[in-house]
Amino acid sequence: MLLPLPAVSERMGWQVVEGLSRMLGALLALPCLAVAQTGLADGFETQDWKAELAQIMADPDWIGPPVEAPFFSLTRPDTLYFSLKRPGAPLRDLHRVGIEGGAPEPVADTELAGLDAPEPVFRADGRRALLLRHDDVFLRDLDDGRLLQLTRSSEKEADPQFAADGRAVHWRVGTRWYRHDPDTGLSHALAEVRPGEDPARKQPDELGAMQLRLIATLARERAEREAVREREAALRRADPTRAPAPIYLGVEAELVQTSLSPDGRHLLVVTRPKGSAGRAGRMPRYVTESGYEEVEKVRTRVGRKPPAPHALWLVDLDRDSVRAVALDPLPGLAEDPLADLRKAAGQPPLEGPRALQVEAIRWRADGTRAAVMLRAVDNKDRWIATLAADEGRLEPRHRLTDPAWINWAFNEFGWLPDGRLWYLSEESGFSHLYLLEDRARARPRALTAGRWEVSQVRFTRDGRRAYFLCNRNWPGDHEVCSVDAGGGEVRELTAVDAVEDFVLAPDERSLALRVSAHHTPPQLAWVGADGQGFRLLTDTRTPAYRALEHRFLAPRFVQVPSRHGAGTIWGKLYRPERLEPGRRYPVVMFVHGAGYLQNVHAGWPVYFREQMFNELLVRRGYIVLDLDYRASSGYGRDWRTAIYRRMGHPELEDYLDGIEWLVEQHQADRTRVGIYGGSYGGFMTFMALFRAPEAFRAGAALRPVTDWAHYNHEYTSNILNTPDLDPQAYRRSSPIEYADNLRGRLLIAHGMIDDNVFYQDSVRLAQRLIELRKDGWELASYPLERHGYVHPESWFDQYRRIFELFEATLQP
Repeated sequence: MLLPLPAVSERMGWQVVEGLSRMLGALLALPCLAVAQTGLADGFETQDWKAELAQIMADPDWIGPPVEAPFFSLTRPDTLYFSLKRPGAPLRDLHRVGIEGGAPEPVADTELAGLDAPEPVFRADGRRALLLRHDDVFLRDLDDGRLLQLTRSSEKEADPQFAADGRAVHWRVGTRWYRHDPDTGLSHALAEVRPGEDPARKQPDELGAMQLRLIATLARERAEREAVREREAALRRADPTRAPAPIYLGVEAELVQTSLSPDGRHLLVVTRPKGSAGRAGRMPRYVTESGYEEVEKVRTRVGRKPPAPHALWLVDLDRDSVRAVALDPLPGLAEDPLADLRKAAGQPPLEGPRALQVEAIRWRADGTRAAVMLRAVDNKDRWIATLAADEGRLEPRHRLTDPAWINWAFNEFGWLPDGRLWYLSEESGFSHLYLLEDRARARPRALTAGRWEVSQVRFTRDGRRAYFLCNRNWPGDHEVCSVDAGGGEVRELTAVDAVEDFVLAPDERSLALRVSAHHTPPQLAWVGADGQGFRLLTDTRTPAYRALEHRFLAPRFVQVPSRHGAGTIWGKLYRPERLEPGRRYPVVMFVHGAGYLQNVHAGWPVYFREQMFNELLVRRGYIVLDLDYRASSGYGRDWRTAIYRRMGHPELEDYLDGIEWLVEQHQADRTRVGIYGGSYGGFMTFMALFRAPEAFRAGAALRPVTDWAHYNHEYTSNILNTPDLDPQAYRRSSPIEYADNLRGRLLIAHGMIDDNVFYQDSVRLAQRLIELRKDGWELASYPLERHGYVHPESWFDQYRRIFELFEATLQP
């Protein structure tokens, strides 16, 4: 067997084992693609924990690269392409492999000019496709295989689309739109919108009018300029070979995005007020190439200046006219879900409708109608509205309301060819797929339902079938499912337990998959659209890494009963295969970062280094528990929002329940418990040591948040509102408020150029601990690390400190 299989709970059955057996068995037959690296695994074969730790924290090249960005060849449908990171460099190289199997091979640079690219945009009939390659636009004819390059510039082309006639092509550069006419072979500017007044039409103020009245030369020059402008406008109307003039919105604002209708007749333009950014932070850098200290501009803090409201404009390119799109029709826009908090904070009532932002715009293929997703700045509401291009009036179609916050994920939507809308929504408590007629008071129809989640939706071009990721069997089992747009049973097409993502083939008869396992980074696989013929096509692991399979410990997927009304908490348990009778084991709790992230799943973890570190701890006599605490993804809306206005409280309850369960079921010693994690995990380490000092003897907080008032607006305001509006939520949720309770040993580790969670967070807490005269803590600083460490030396130093902390405090 290639890798140890995970133990599973009785409630799960053996579905995980069967799926992993299918994938890992296929790996046995594959040649190793990665270049051999000798001498890397020596630490695993000795009792030298430092040597083993150095290997774990080495550059991940020693493991082998994950498969990235797979795509089908449009001219050879039996061939797949994918990228791999080059060992020892940040570069990516293209490879190919046949869907029937065989050894993958690198693609020579001289072949790149004729190849396709990821995420092609197909014409409705699927016979032509648009590609973006090195920021240029290409057109592939699937009938004869010809590839036509439409642009070659230093600019960044984006959003290629077929025109409504299926022949012309549009694309965008910044906020300017271009068109390629296949009949003439000409690529030309189509539309450019600019904020502000048209300089040629600007009327003089009182002083200027006086100047024109008194100074004849000025008046004559102005008249000549006006004559030239009028003549140029007349020539543009009469002569279609001329480029169009810019269209001015007539208001001073910043352009956020523009979206062109496929018929080329209309633009939807999103703007925000000028100067809407709040006060930015400034981060010092001490170790620099120049030898001088330098300062880097970084993000604003939460609540310092809320996101600017958007305005929506409809531009008629045929008439050169601009009109504002009224947002008033959106139901609930005038309601204030934060009115009670506003009153309690002594703030005046909200005046007028709530501010909102445009999330995305989707046009129908014929260009006659657009669907717009909008979101309230307070993130309590999300709307989908449609707009007829000839009328310019929003017509509400769906409203999703959440008293906590609308999810960052599950906001996919679009049109079907028959004019219906599809979208994802958590309105049932879990993300599911819905269809909706584009008419007033239409009722949505759910295509999926249940206590599981839908994501990454891909409809066939005819709109008759949807493919998507699902986790129906248990939250950590991600497969590809499909369902007919007409309704019916959801069908699970794969059984490998860890599908990362997928690509639908150009002929829509098969899928390329990225699949993984707990100790295998994402690999490339193929399966028929009916779920038949699964084949694993790559094994990019190095021989040195593959040779360690006997050393890896498969995590046991467990369900910890909650003593706080949360049902069960899914976790990964790392422990010796056999526990010595009568012995009590020290415990280390691992806390994943981000908050809204799933780490208890059957695939390759984001925290692959930590997984191996946890295994090292087991070999040193520890039991390790990794939980998907409340706030984690994969478990539905209620699990996600359990932390609203009280971050760090439900999660801590879950970890305390984990300790009790380990004591009862796995011979854990409740007097010897440590905890560690990074980012959100660092925050939770503080909350554990500061709010439950009797339960945790030691902890390591890595790149941690210490005070949520210093984090960003986009994340924090969703969960805690803003500090001026909800100060109690910030006091309740910020570890620095509880620092006087520290009794155990504490390690704080932080990158000094962290532009996500600022190093200042740890420095402020250090000052607080100094003033409280606390001992038993230390701050390790890493001058050249940002939030995600990249240097092996820093990784090793940080985890050496963690290991030594636990050895000194948790071992007998």
